[in-house]
Amino acid sequence: MKLTFRSGGERCVGRLYRPDRPADPALIVLGGGPIGAEGAGLDRYAERLAAAGYAVFRFDARHAGDSDGEPRNLLSPTRLRADWEAALAGLRGRNDVASGRVVLWGVDLAGGTVLDVAADDPRIDAVVSQTPILSGRDFLSRRGRGFLVRGAVAGVRDRLQSRIRGPYTVPVVDEGGDGNGGLALVSTPSAPRAYRNLAGEDWENRTPARSLLALARHAPDEDRERLSCPVLFLGGTRDDVVPIESIEAASDALAEATLVRLPAGHFDLYDGTGLEQAVGHGLAFADAVGGRQ
Repeated sequence: MKLTFRSGGERCVGRLYRPDRPADPALIVLGGGPIGAEGAGLDRYAERLAAAGYAVFRFDARHAGDSDGEPRNLLSPTRLRADWEAALAGLRGRNDVASGRVVLWGVDLAGGTVLDVAADDPRIDAVVSQTPILSGRDFLSRRGRGFLVRGAVAGVRDRLQSRIRGPYTVPVVDEGGDGNGGLALVSTPSAPRAYRNLAGEDWENRTPARSLLALARHAPDEDRERLSCPVLFLGGTRDDVVPIESIEAASDALAEATLVRLPAGHFDLYDGTGLEQAVGHGLAFADAVGGRQ
C-alpha cells in the first residue's frame, strides 16, 4: 500500500507492507540504504519482515527515490531526521497498524538518525541500527584532511553555482574516468558494482557537492547517549565503508545496546546469506522486545 506524508513542505513516499496476521501487527519503520542511493535494496527487508508478522513502512527520504525534493540525491542529515519524525507523525493514529509498538530500523546514514530520533521520543520501543554512519564528520575524516579541504571548496562552489546554473555535483561512488572521482563519497573497490546492482542502471551517480558540507557538519546528537530503549547494532567485520570499530564504540556507550558482528562486507547485507543473517538477528531482537504479540 502506497502512503505519502509531508516533510518540510515536500511530499515523501513510502509503502506499507502488511502481514496476513495478526490483525494489529507491531510496526517497523524502515529506511536508509547505501549513502546517496536511499532505499536501494530495502524492499527485500520489508518483504521478509512482513512475512514474519510485522507491519513495515519503508519510505524514501526527500531528494531520493519516489519522494520529492530538488536537487536530487542531496544528502542532509538534518532533513533526514525531520523526514523520520514526519513519517512517525503520519503513522501514529492509523487504525491498521499498532503504532503504539514501534521499532525503528535504519541503515547507513539513517542508522545514526534513528538513534537520535529515538533518544527524543520515549514512545519508540526499540531500534535496529545497521551499518550506521554515526557521524558524517568522522565518515569523511577517514579520507584525510586534503579530502575535507577539497570537499569544502566544492561545496561552496555548489552553493554559489546552484543559484544560477544548477548544482555542482560530485560522484557518490568513484567509478573511474571522472576528474572529480577523488571527491566521491565512497571510494572502496566493491562500491561501483554494488551500487549499480542495488540501485539499477538508471541511478544517477551524482550528489550536489553541498552534501559534503552537510556531512562535515554532522556529529552525533548530544542526547544520543541517554537513549533508554533497547538497541541492536548490526555491523560487518569485513566492512570497508563503515568500520566495525566505530559501531563497537557506539554500542559500548549505550546502556541497552547489543552489537552483532556479522562476517560480511558492507554490501553483503543486501542479498544472500548476509541479508538472511541481518533479518534473522533483527527479527529475534524485535520479538524479544515484545514486537510480536
